[in-house]
Amino acid sequence: MDAKLINPFINATTNVLETMAFIKSVPGKPYLKKDDVAKGDVTGVIGITGETNGTIAVTFEEGCILKIVSNMFGEEMTTLNSEVADAVGELTNMISGQARRELEGLGMVFEAAIPSVVSGRSHSITHYTDGPKIAIPFTTDGGKFTIEVCLEK
Repeated sequence: MDAKLINPFINATTNVLETMAFIKSVPGKPYLKKDDVAKGDVTGVIGITGETNGTIAVTFEEGCILKIVSNMFGEEMTTLNSEVADAVGELTNMISGQARRELEGLGMVFEAAIPSVVSGRSHSITHYTDGPKIAIPFTTDGGKFTIEVCLEK
């Protein structure tokens, strides 16, 4: 997959987390993900259509998302609950939106669906296309999370 399709998602992720949760996130090396097992405890998934079709998934380890949501809400969150799930969906939506704006600047227009949220240890992430799944791991001072971008060829 072309880096010009991946970089907007990296940029959007670091920007959204710094702006909304005052969290600095450091991207690791992208890799080709071979399975559907989530690398965390709660995942936001959003479908996109347009230039090509695909899905974006953002999976957080429990400690990481609790720190992020605590910062967003200004109160300590200690358990994965419906408020945290809603925040994961909203973060996924914001990351997708910023990435799509950057891609639009490159002449590629995408529309997004409404995000869904899946949680539980070792849950599966279903990507609705058969394109390559590029995973980008991130680290924060609260834990780790991973973005997956899966676009049709």
